[in-house]
This record gives sequence, C-alpha cells and structure tokens, in this order.
Amino acid sequence: MGDVAVGVKRGSDELSMYNSPNSGMSSISDGASNGSDSKKLKVEEAPPSRVLHIRKLPNEASETEVVALGLPFGKVTNILTLKGKNQAFLEMGTEEAAITMINYYTTVSPQVRNAPVFIQYSNHKELKTDAGNQRTQAMLQAVSAVQSGGSPSSDVQDALAAASSPVLRIIIDNMFYPVTLDVLQQIFSKFGTVMKIITFTKNNQFQALLQFSDPVNAQQAKLALDGQNIYNSCCTLRIDFSKLVNLNVKYNNDKSRDYTRPELPAGDGQPSLDPSVAHAFSKDSNSLLGKIPGALSPLSAAAAAAAAAGRVALAGQTGSSGVLLVSNLNEEMVTPQSLFTLFGVYGDVQRVKILYNKKDSALIQMSDANQAQLAMSHLNGQKMYGKIIRVTLSKHQTVALPRDGLDDQGLTKDFANSPLHRFKKPGSKNFQNIFPPSATLHLSNIPQDVTEDDLRLLFSNAGGTVKAFKFFQDRKMALIQMSTVEEAIQGLIDLHNYNMGGNQHLRVSFSKSTI
Repeated sequence: MGDVAVGVKRGSDELSMYNSPNSGMSSISDGASNGSDSKKLKVEEAPPSRVLHIRKLPNEASETEVVALGLPFGKVTNILTLKGKNQAFLEMGTEEAAITMINYYTTVSPQVRNAPVFIQYSNHKELKTDAGNQRTQAMLQAVSAVQSGGSPSSDVQDALAAASSPVLRIIIDNMFYPVTLDVLQQIFSKFGTVMKIITFTKNNQFQALLQFSDPVNAQQAKLALDGQNIYNSCCTLRIDFSKLVNLNVKYNNDKSRDYTRPELPAGDGQPSLDPSVAHAFSKDSNSLLGKIPGALSPLSAAAAAAAAAGRVALAGQTGSSGVLLVSNLNEEMVTPQSLFTLFGVYGDVQRVKILYNKKDSALIQMSDANQAQLAMSHLNGQKMYGKIIRVTLSKHQTVALPRDGLDDQGLTKDFANSPLHRFKKPGSKNFQNIFPPSATLHLSNIPQDVTEDDLRLLFSNAGGTVKAFKFFQDRKMALIQMSTVEEAIQGLIDLHNYNMGGNQHLRVSFSKSTI
C-alpha cells in the first residue's frame, strides 16, 4: 500500500512526533526528510483535534487495521497512511469522538497486530487527501456502510465487521479452576451491558460467546482483557471477535443465558433461574453480583483498573488472603474435621482453628485466596448443624499452630498432608464439578456389592430423610436426594471418605442434578 497524497503541503516535522508518557510535552524532528530524530525540539502537545496521529505501526499494518482503532469510538471520515514511516493519520467525524478515543487509550495501550502503537492529537484540524486514491475511498465507503448497518461487498468488510461486532469469542486456557457463566458476566460487565452468553466445550477447551449491547464495549473488553488471568496464574482469557453479530439463546441455565429475556425455559435436565433472580436480572444484571451462587464478589474500581493493566487476577481481591473466618457455628457439634470436610469441597484446606475464647467461630486456611473466595461464595449463609453460618475473609494471612507442648484441646488441626484433598492434582475432573450445596449428593467409588438399600440406610442413619435415589449405569456412582440442603450437608460431612469395606472409601460431593 503506497502513501496517500495530501492536498495541503506538509513538512515531515509532525510525522516524527510521538507521545512522551511522563510529561505534557512531545518531541518532534526539525524537518529532516529522512524522519530522523537526531535534532529535537520541545513543543507543547497539540490541542484536541478530530485528526489523530498514529506512530510505530508494524510494517504489515493495513489501512483497515488502522481504521479499526477508531471504529469503536465513532465515525471515521478519512485516513492518511505513510507506510515508509510506519505512521498514519486518522480523521474522526467529531472532535468529541477523537477525545474519547485518546482518553481511552491513555489507560489501555493501543495495539495493531499485537504490537503497541502511539496515538496523539495532530496539529491539523482535518485531512485533505487526494480523492483520486480509489482504494482508500472504497475502504472508507465500506467503513461508512458498516457503521450505517449496511452490507458492503468490499474485501475489507470482514475485518471491519469483526471490529464493530458486539459478540466476543472467548477461550479459557490453563483452566485450573472452574469458570462459570456468572463469573464471565461479572468480569465483562465492567465494560458495558452484557446481554447474552453461551458456553460450550470445543476441542477439549472451555469456550464462550458473549454479546454486549454495543460494539464499543466489546472492543474495550477485548483490549483490556485479552491475555489476562481470571485467577492467579491460571484460567487465561483468549479473546477475539466473533463473525456473529447476534446470539440466539434458547435456554436460561448454567450453560447459556439471555439477560434480556428472563422468561426463557431452562431446557431438559438443566437447573433454571430462580424467578426472583430472573426478574432482577431483567432490570439490572450487575445488581446481583456476589449474591448469585457461584459468582465471585465484585471487583473494586481500583482492582478492576489494576486488572485491566494486568497487575492482579481478575476475580481475586487485592490484598486478600486464603484464610476465612467462619462464625455462628454450633459449638456443641462442630469440629476441625467437620469444617475440613465441608470446606474441602471448594478447595484444599490446610489448617483449621476453632477459637479458644469464642468456640462458635473458626479460622480456616485454604491453599490460596481464590479457593477462599470460592468457599465463601458457596457456603456463606448455609445451615450447618441447625445454625446459619457466616463466612468472611479474615485479616490473618495464615493460621498459626499451637506452640510445642501447649495443649489447645484439639481446637487446631493441620491438614496440609491429608490424603483427602480433592484438588491437588492439576487438571483433575474435580475442578469441573464444583457446585453450590444442594439437596442432591453425587456418590462415587461405590463397591459393586453395595445395594440401593444399603446406601439409603447409611444416609438415613446420618440423620436425614432420603427422598430419591438413582444408580448410574455402571453402579459405581449414584445420586441420592435428601429432603433439605442442610441434611445433604450433614450427610456429606459424615459420610465422605466412609469406609465401605475392601479398602474402598465413599466419595461424596454436591450435585447440580435432580432426580
């Protein structure tokens, strides 16, 4: 692509201009024709203009890719490329659009072909290019058609349509922890209104399609989140634009959701949204973040900004530890072992300490802050031994063991080397089967000679009423439904790792299914 002629004489001074990130000044060349920066002068930065100057473009960058930088912020009316200098000028339809674009790219580094570029206001108020460059004019007509909702047949249509699509395709790499539909909604809603999400597995990778209400929001989310980790050092987001411009969601369940249509059915065998939750979603999808089972607490504004800059995990809390404070416990019933078993459903519990002077409270140290968040989101407000427990993040960084020789009456226990940790093995299927407490339990590792009556009796003796039971086809696994969630929690605490004979121990977890 050759340089586009300019209708007004232009020195090469502006073409070597670049942003100085640490001052309000810019550096320009004194007019050497080769664009050398050998002689520089300090001048005041150009005032706002609808013409923007873009530097350090990759050699292979196309006009379409340059236009895509400005497309989310408003109408693009002209472009001038100087390929030999790796620079370009972009003219926006209004000065306001240019200001919005500059303001956004001061917080998020603009990139073309994964290479950072520099953008600032030009000294020129408009571009007077030669209208005879047919390719440039055709490309601008294609831009206009796309922005007006038309369907141009130009060869640049696909690239421009992608850059203006409200739908993102998201792939999760290194998925060490489960990523729920609600977690995706929480993270991406920082950039605008999320209308629809569809999740699926393709080529053994968890993927999602997510539709914003506005293409600008999709562009901003892609720029800020592509390559970021949802949790510390794992669950990496790979984001691209989808060729789709609208998602067709048939069901509202844990795989797909249309936030604009809360009346949609759940589909066969899928849990539906609670009616009150669905009603609230139809009014303000952000209002329930942190309240929906499985959703993590919302990020603070500072944490969101840091996440966009790649400094913290998106779903973590800055400064939070892996230690939980659990209060309102039934001090007559609770033990370190019972807390280890219940909280171990959501992470690997390292230590448990029931407080000596306040035995209705305990400190629980998880392997990391993400597991602590997960356990808190699922267990806060649940009923255990007849009391509704409260789970919050502790200010403590670790749970201290008692000093040598000090008898703390068995209130502190170290589980670091326990063989019952569910999540020690990377990539374990347990990561894909973490669900909120429910009345239905999933049983596995069942010996072949154990009958339905045996299991019904076992769970009835744990103090519950068995409402339904169903063996899987191989009879090594089963679902058992108790009359309440509290009874299921009691059954899990009492019978997870129960010796069924022949050195086979029962595995118990919460299920998303119903019988």
